[in-house]
Amino acid sequence: ERTTFGGLADKDRIFTNIYGRHDPFIKGAEKRGDWYRTKDIVSKGSDWVVDQMKKSGLRGRGGAGFPSGLKWSFMPKVSDGRPSYLVVNGDESEPGTCKDREIMRHEPHKLVEGCLIAGVGMRARAGYIYIRGEFVEERKAVMRAIDEAYAKGYLGRNACGSGYDFDLNVHWGAGAYICGEETALIESLEGKQGKPRLKPPFPANVGLYGCPTTVTNVETVAVSPTILRRGPEWFAGFGRKNNHGTKLFAISGHVNRPVTVEEEMSISLKELIERHAGGVRGGWDNLLAIIPGGSSVPMLPKAQCEDVLMDFDALKERQSGLGTAAVMVMDKSTDPIEAIARLSYFYKHESCGQCTPCREGTGWLYDIMTRMKKGDARVEEIDMLWELTKQIEGHTICALGDAAAWPVQGLIRHFRCARSAAGDAGRLARRHGQRWAGRVARQG
Repeated sequence: ERTTFGGLADKDRIFTNIYGRHDPFIKGAEKRGDWYRTKDIVSKGSDWVVDQMKKSGLRGRGGAGFPSGLKWSFMPKVSDGRPSYLVVNGDESEPGTCKDREIMRHEPHKLVEGCLIAGVGMRARAGYIYIRGEFVEERKAVMRAIDEAYAKGYLGRNACGSGYDFDLNVHWGAGAYICGEETALIESLEGKQGKPRLKPPFPANVGLYGCPTTVTNVETVAVSPTILRRGPEWFAGFGRKNNHGTKLFAISGHVNRPVTVEEEMSISLKELIERHAGGVRGGWDNLLAIIPGGSSVPMLPKAQCEDVLMDFDALKERQSGLGTAAVMVMDKSTDPIEAIARLSYFYKHESCGQCTPCREGTGWLYDIMTRMKKGDARVEEIDMLWELTKQIEGHTICALGDAAAWPVQGLIRHFRCARSAAGDAGRLARRHGQRWAGRVARQG
């Protein structure tokens, strides 16, 4: 069994135009292999598509990591008279996350072709791509790609000459982070307020317009045509067991070269940063902490970043998560209290207000974090803050409450000494200036 991962060869990259160096539209896409023998794939039917996706080991690329083939199989195999729908979640709003927008802008035909194939697997006759409201250029690119696919006969009646009918539409939101939650997204599509639904019933039974629906991520859908062309064994050959395939990682923060890059799953975090992002600013020894999977997952201190692997299971073992694979690097110039306080404001601002623990709790989190940032908090408030996160976590309709709690938990878990020094830092700030206060807060 392999023990080292990474160093993905160019021939194994699924996204060959992720940096927009080539024509993103129909002629360029076809030259790069998109829409190649799609008719043959569609003609093999729903059961074959789902079976191949299960064998590939693909797990959802939106954050949860649920097995994609299994999720697609939940859709009804025999219609009860209601149509089935595919909904693609392009409402990428997680701080630090910028992978799906690169697909929509530079590889739109991979997404559009993937929608057709996913639709076949789910027995859906129509699909919706829900795009974040701020993504203007991305929306234009996807809509042009859809128009080109219709013009070539790849979508619509008798798609690709296969005898299968499939229509695809674009809907754009208005910038609400909560609409990235699948049932809130469905509510928004229906023209209602974007507030999550109670589950059950699950969308595969009662989804869009009360019909069977599967909501899936942009990257998850976009990789499916390549998996089916090259075979599930090829895709499953990358990464550790239960963490197969290639993955887009968005690396930002205090690195020499911020980048979105496709790499093999299970590559080490340190190698990922040094190979593709030019290393940490000021060298690896200048590293303070890393948030490995978008703002919703707990940070990891430098000691844990040395050898951790970038996959679902390895990061879960470290009490963090792969999430959206948005790697946010913080060097020693960062005040971790201030960084997490800023994220606390984001979740307070984006709460839909439906659940009391989230509506009230995110405000309390932000208030306490703000006092700690200023140095006005009491040491005993650290334990109160931890208890508050536990009262929010797991007590809300959707996962936004968990997303608000976990960054704070990670801060307490790894930087409690810095937070204990917050009161001393505040007193020093008033006496000697903020620079000295920050030094005390970081050194604990």
